[in-house]
Amino acid sequence: MIELTNVTKLYGKVIGVNDFTLNLGPGAYGLLGPNGSGKSTLLNLITGQLRPTLGTVRVLNESPCNNAALYRRLGYCPGGEGLYANVSGYDWVVYLQQLQGMTAFEAKQAAQNSLELVGMSEAMHRPISSYSRGMRQRTKLAQAIAHDPDFLILDEPFNGLDPVGRHELTNVLLDWIELGKSLLFASHLLHEIESITDSFLLICGGRLLASGTAQEVHAMMQGLPNSVSLRCSDPYRLGAYLMQQRVADSAEIENGLLTVETQDPPRLFENLPRWLSELGIQVTEMHTADESLQALFNALMKMHRGEL
Repeated sequence: MIELTNVTKLYGKVIGVNDFTLNLGPGAYGLLGPNGSGKSTLLNLITGQLRPTLGTVRVLNESPCNNAALYRRLGYCPGGEGLYANVSGYDWVVYLQQLQGMTAFEAKQAAQNSLELVGMSEAMHRPISSYSRGMRQRTKLAQAIAHDPDFLILDEPFNGLDPVGRHELTNVLLDWIELGKSLLFASHLLHEIESITDSFLLICGGRLLASGTAQEVHAMMQGLPNSVSLRCSDPYRLGAYLMQQRVADSAEIENGLLTVETQDPPRLFENLPRWLSELGIQVTEMHTADESLQALFNALMKMHRGEL
């Protein structure tokens, strides 16, 4: 499906992608990396919007640059907006399908079907200027799937969606995969990709650091500092107890929010319900910091440099 051989993309003296080699067969993959890691540059190379400075890019066994026949087999949902405020979502999707080579009748039918699929039935004839960010995101996805491509490429598709919208979009993408279609889905949040596929590519600093399943990614994150924040009825007592159980390396309390650093998140999460019950402490909020993922990338970069 995708074959990149020693691909480097330079923006002047800035490296967007650095000596990237990748070979993927058909299937669903998550492209995971922090902001600024090179995800969008890589997607632009795959879709032919950028040419590599060095190396070769092949998509579905063809070069993607100026390849209209290949574009008809690709669906692309970009991270940026690129929408026209004074036209309706329906008219915008129709126009893009006509650019794909559809007749006016085919484009109208395809636009209606795809907009209904992403939950835009009631708003499709309103001007895009009246759309929320989540509605614009749905409209971008509709134009990407309207021509029934073989390979769908998504750049941060969950941006701006509320929890209901995320759930609905997740179901749309899972149905897409069930049809045997291929998917490459970029995000900087592990749980977003994990809800769609268990095959990951980890990228940072323009380099492919690792690839594998969700379990393998979580295994790599074990032993790395993980920040967990809890809002509870007695943060001082809970923080002291977690330190006593040697499951927390440090504990900090600010405005009633307890934040602990742990190198063993599985043990913490497995035992926390029992400990809370024994202590009689109620938790009303708990979340992990996204920086734990950054810690993974930092550690992998050090491994690549031979520092670990």
